[in-house]
Amino acid sequence: MVARELDSAAADAEPGTAGAAPRDPSRIARRVGLTGTLLMAVSGLGAGALPVPNPVFGLRLLGLPSRNTTIAIAVSYTGICLLVLAWLWIGKMLRARGAVAPAPNRSQLARTAVLWAVPLAVAPPLFSRDVYSYLAQSATLARGLDPYVLGPAEALGVDDPLTRSIPTIWRDTPAPYGPLFLLMGRVITALSGNDVVLGLFEHRLLALAGVGLIVWALPKLARRCGLDPGLAMWLGAANPLVLFHLVSGIHNEAIMIGLMLAGMEIGLRAGDRLLDPHLLGGALLIVAASAVKLPALLALGFLGMEWARRRGAKAGHVVAVASVFLLLTLAVYIPLSVGTGVGIGWLQTLGVPSLIRSWMSVSTDFGLLSGQVGILAGMGDHTDSTLVVARGIGLAVSGVLVVLLLFAVLRGRLDAITGMGAGLGAVVLLGPIVHPWYLLWAAIPLAATRGLPRYRRLALAASAVLALLVPPTGADFNFRAFQLPMAIIAGLGILLVMLLVLRRHLAGQSGADIDALPGRAPVAAPGPDPAPR
Repeated sequence: MVARELDSAAADAEPGTAGAAPRDPSRIARRVGLTGTLLMAVSGLGAGALPVPNPVFGLRLLGLPSRNTTIAIAVSYTGICLLVLAWLWIGKMLRARGAVAPAPNRSQLARTAVLWAVPLAVAPPLFSRDVYSYLAQSATLARGLDPYVLGPAEALGVDDPLTRSIPTIWRDTPAPYGPLFLLMGRVITALSGNDVVLGLFEHRLLALAGVGLIVWALPKLARRCGLDPGLAMWLGAANPLVLFHLVSGIHNEAIMIGLMLAGMEIGLRAGDRLLDPHLLGGALLIVAASAVKLPALLALGFLGMEWARRRGAKAGHVVAVASVFLLLTLAVYIPLSVGTGVGIGWLQTLGVPSLIRSWMSVSTDFGLLSGQVGILAGMGDHTDSTLVVARGIGLAVSGVLVVLLLFAVLRGRLDAITGMGAGLGAVVLLGPIVHPWYLLWAAIPLAATRGLPRYRRLALAASAVLALLVPPTGADFNFRAFQLPMAIIAGLGILLVMLLVLRRHLAGQSGADIDALPGRAPVAAPGPDPAPR
């Protein structure tokens, strides 16, 4: 099938064809990426974060990948690498100033991103089992219990279908998410009951709605910053981290970031009036995003500072907008807390994710290093204490950086979108826990800003590396540590064979196609140098 598509693409590329539409330079890369997502979707039946018990186990065809998990993981890694390479391949075609010929245009990029997302949207979840915690915590609330006090195992029972799929470390921990997200989950629970598969896909529809908001807001924010919308969409919405962790992994970052960006875009349309409907509507959406995950509330500060800057950046303007935003926040939080019957208990569980030690967190790394130094110096094991101190310092430093960024926006030295992205980046990187999908809090807004094209290669490389870090199973490999390296080696072998076949197939086609392959320098062409600046 892929070979036929490549032959068709080559035929479309024949020069001198009368009346032929301008060819899409990304067509072959798009099909390589599609091959990758199809491999991920099929292998996800064995390597994905599947429910317990596996609903496809024992079926003749659908159950085949689950009979050899190592092979399934290897095929999944092959697909992951193909998609990342295809994304980088197309990114190499884009100039720093946007998608200009011979690079793909905005509509071609949009078709590519949608085509890649579809297989992941209908496949089992990959990379994370958090969606099962969402289901159990929402069911706890639906049964009249407090998910901010009781963990799923205590509230529902260890043998409940909604509890069995949750990793052991999270079965006894309360929910760390805001009340709005649990209310959304409560609606899903009312529709799906104890049907884990149905609930899973309902949560995916919610995540896709969040991605839809990102797709709506991101190009509009890019225009405000003077950046090409197509480039912003490619770096932000079509990023492998978005496809892997928001579309496939079903993380609630999708709805959080979508509401936050939509709120920022609407809020920035406001005029000079303090009670402008755009300003209030945008602030309302941002507060709603924070009721999914609290860090989104930072965006409210940058929106307020931007409004105050437009009015003259006086202290009275800052106080006025801060007062209105505070009242609006209380007007959202109080009904949500009272309506769910949980009060402000959700504010007391925000530290639950920090139970694990994340090597991607700068403050956690310093805490662990200090603990090891103390052990080597003969002072005993005080790692837990050093972690508390280091994480506290990290949060304090991030707070200082956010304040500096807020004043930079107020004084007009920084635009609100860049300030919001940089502030969230500081909170993530200096926070106690960092997952690859947490970085999307900052990466997606920054994809729409002016400064990013200067560092586009770094952004592309970082996203590509981070996309490969999380195993597709969404679980650890305790007592089977041999399985993951074996699968990765096998996957790389399959990938090498596929790339050799692809290169050989294109060797007889147009020079532009073969020279566009990853690792090959493009053929020199007359006119300005298309290389990114």
